[in-house]
Amino acid sequence: MKVKVSRKAHFNAAHRLFRPEWDDAKNLAVFGKCSNPKYHGHNYDLVVSVTGAIDITTGFVIDLKVLKDLIRSEIEDPFDHKNLNEEVAEFAELNPTTENIAVVIWQKLRPNIDPEHELEVVLYETPRNFLTYSG
Repeated sequence: MKVKVSRKAHFNAAHRLFRPEWDDAKNLAVFGKCSNPKYHGHNYDLVVSVTGAIDITTGFVIDLKVLKDLIRSEIEDPFDHKNLNEEVAEFAELNPTTENIAVVIWQKLRPNIDPEHELEVVLYETPRNFLTYSG
């Protein structure tokens, strides 16, 4: 029997979508207002889910306090109130699209989750724009 356990989190971050080899006109044509050279921000909502068998001893798939602390140390603390392009090493050369942010979040969490368990990240850039990544 498998059970999915989820934890919701939140962080605020600024970013700019652009390709440095393109001029401002092309960046604007491709990325729209998200290519603003002065950056822009989002209030991201994050849902991290771990799916696996219930441990017979603890009754947990994963201890939610452990998951909460992991999300805080690996994602919220490094990303919250940061300029992703300039302050988060993973985006030094990676365009911080919502897709890339979700993949980076998954990659940062995956080594800390039991390999027998599935990991899923749902990232909301806005209440209506979100994506799911599960590896």
